[in-house]
This record gives sequence, C-alpha cells and structure tokens, in this order.
Amino acid sequence: MRAVFVVNPLSGGKDKDGIVEKIRRECVHPCEIVFTERPGHATLIAEESDADAVVAVGGDGTVSEVARGLMGSKKALGIIPCGSGDGLALHLGIPRNIHKAIGIINSAKISVMDSGSLGGKPFFCTFGVGFDAEVAWSFSKAGTRGIWTYISEAWKTWKGFEPETYEIKVDDILWKGPAAMVTVGNVNQWGNNARITSLASVTDGLLDVTVVSPFHTFEIPVLAAKLMDGCAHTSRRVRMFKGRHIEITRSKEGPAHIDGDPFMQGSRLIADIVPSALNVLVPSRDGI
Repeated sequence: MRAVFVVNPLSGGKDKDGIVEKIRRECVHPCEIVFTERPGHATLIAEESDADAVVAVGGDGTVSEVARGLMGSKKALGIIPCGSGDGLALHLGIPRNIHKAIGIINSAKISVMDSGSLGGKPFFCTFGVGFDAEVAWSFSKAGTRGIWTYISEAWKTWKGFEPETYEIKVDDILWKGPAAMVTVGNVNQWGNNARITSLASVTDGLLDVTVVSPFHTFEIPVLAAKLMDGCAHTSRRVRMFKGRHIEITRSKEGPAHIDGDPFMQGSRLIADIVPSALNVLVPSRDGI
C-alpha cells in the first residue's frame, strides 16, 4: 500500500513537525507527505493522488476535505487525529496517540462507511442548527482558538439565546415544536467524545437526528454529563429519530454548521444519507 499524508499545519494549534517526524520514522508503507496551503487544498490533493490511501493529518475540517476528494474512488481515507474535536476519528476508534494512529495506517484494514449530504454538500460527522451552530459562528469570529475561547463564546451566546420553532420531517415522520438545537449525525458526536447523536452508526444507512428541547441554565450540568457519558438519548429534553431523508424548516435563515465549520444557511435544510460512500482505514474490521 502506498500512502500520502496530507498535513494541515494550522489545525488544533499544534506544531506538526514532531508528528511528521514520527510518520516518516514509523510508517511501514511507501509514503509521501504534503502540506496544505489553503482551504480546499486537501480535497484537490486527495482527488489527484494515485496512492492507495490518503491520510488526513489534522482535525475534522482536514478530514472532511480529504474525504470529499476520495468519495467515489477506491482510495481509502486514513486519519491521524490532531485537531480540536476529532469527531470522526474518535467515533471510529482511532486514538489521538500518534504512535497508535500510525499503527492503524500500518495495519491497512479497510472498512466502508456512509456519509451524509446537505443540499448536495457532503458531510461525515454532523450538521446542526440552533445553539451549537450559533456558538460555532461566534467562535469562528473570535480571533483566537482553544477550549477557553469556545467556552467564553458559548456563555455569551447562551445569555442572549432564543430557541426557534422547527418543523422536522424524518422520512415519513413529522415533528413540530421549539428546540434549542437540532443535530443530524452520521457519527455519534460533535468531537471530544461529546456524543450528541449517541446511537449513530456509520454503517447502518441512516442519519440520526437529535432534537434538544429548550432547557434552563441549571439543567446544563446534567445535560453535559449525559452528553459525555454517551447517554444523551436518555434525557427528558431529547428526542431522537433515524431516517434516510431529513427536512428541517425554521422561521428564518441563520447559522448552521457542517462538521464544525459554520456558515449562514436559509430557512430550509435538506439532508440525505449516502450509503457506503467511502473506504476508511480502521482499527479492526468490526470497529465501526
């Protein structure tokens, strides 16, 4: 197997020199290392590569760019997670320990995973609207990265946040009501093991929808604990659905996010599952 490692030098605020040195030293396959130079560059590298595997070295943004360039091909996606969330890697069981992640590349075990599509744009982890999308939008404008900046922006957003009323159609099921946030997941989490779509699978041909109803500030610690324990589906504030085709309607345009990247979106969002969209290198054949 030949591999090309696509390195985002900016993801996660981490110096990649040591990681690149470990890759050169420990990868058992013939390999090439390429650094991204601009947004979208990783997708182009993946599309044009004739390697058997293209390995994203970065966070979920880098992973998503590489994965978009591999869809419809026989090339496999590999991941060396070193971002701030690493949602897809953690769902797949790929550790943040660089030595162990390289070991998964070396073992070259391939599985096939689904992806999602939001209005024709692929996503591999989650997309969402509501509170988390507004936080992602504010965080992107903050000028600094890191967990404390994120917490600060989340608190500022929460103090002025007003839930919206949504109409959500999941295949033939229709739900209407107010919600603090709506998340559609191909994987089970936003990242950092915060499992918002806790029952999601990347091999079942379905998208998971989590609707969080409006809640009080004093409920945040309990909701956060359930999120981190993978038990969000047990909360009285949570409704969950599964389906192949998702339609979300809200009263006005506003922030949304795909795989953590925020953007402005209109009042109607349409998502579909794309079954068996991507080959991926995994810890074991039964790991996803």
